[in-house]
Amino acid sequence: MYQQLNLEKQFTATLKSIARRADLKSYVERTPQLNRLLQHAASRYITGNFRQDGLEAGQKLVAKGYAISIEYIGENTTDATECEAIVAEMKALIGDLGQVGISARVCFDLSHIGLSLDQDLALSHLMNLAEQVQGTSIELFISMEESSKTDGILSVYKQVVSVYPNIGITLQAHLTRTPEDLASLVSPSRIRIVKGAYQESSDSSIPRSPELNHRYLELVESAIRQGHRVSIASHDEVIIDEVLKRGWLSDSKAEIEMLYGIRPGLASRMQNVGHPVRIYLPYGMNGTCICVIGLRNFHRIFIKP
Repeated sequence: MYQQLNLEKQFTATLKSIARRADLKSYVERTPQLNRLLQHAASRYITGNFRQDGLEAGQKLVAKGYAISIEYIGENTTDATECEAIVAEMKALIGDLGQVGISARVCFDLSHIGLSLDQDLALSHLMNLAEQVQGTSIELFISMEESSKTDGILSVYKQVVSVYPNIGITLQAHLTRTPEDLASLVSPSRIRIVKGAYQESSDSSIPRSPELNHRYLELVESAIRQGHRVSIASHDEVIIDEVLKRGWLSDSKAEIEMLYGIRPGLASRMQNVGHPVRIYLPYGMNGTCICVIGLRNFHRIFIKP
């Protein structure tokens, strides 16, 4: 089983590496047949192209008792004007969430709003967004990216959260540095713990394995004991069964977070018996995301035996 998981991880990492090529992204966007094919393969996991698609999906889930995270997907923006447009879209999303009265988490990669250009630019944009959500029931949540960006991401996060508390951070269990990163966070913080999807060197990461499951559970337990609000972001039933066995979801500060379109039956079963479940809702169809999600699911549908 773990050999298969490692192959899936390597396949996804390869797709992400390919998809980040500007020439491939441009080719996808300029080729209608390929664009449509990949959008179809990706559509199960993305609410739609537009903000309204994410909002409508979110309203339906909230009505069923789920919490939601919502993200205008994208990363590694290398144009300052484009960063400003992305921030404007995020501000509009925050405004619309307020208008419809949804308490939600707005997620994003810092590289989507300027980190790939300049750390201070990302800091400035995040301060601006954080000021907008201050005093509301909406929180901002920073995703993790490649380990080469981790120091910059944590630096920006710590500067902003010291002023505006409605901000959370994601930690990757597969990085060997993560226990120290967790210990460095002021308690209580808002934390999402993921296994990690980026391909990293063997001396700085743990491969998919029982060891990684053990590390993941250790981090969750440590975060809960330190008083953090914890999103346990996993679709792995081995992890989820252990979380339930240890009673962590009875703590009002812990929840399960799952991706839109993945294991919806499992999410529904947990939610129906009273466990807190959050669904992550991406919207938008940037070329990188079409390549990654679309190609991955094209592979699953048409190639995988």
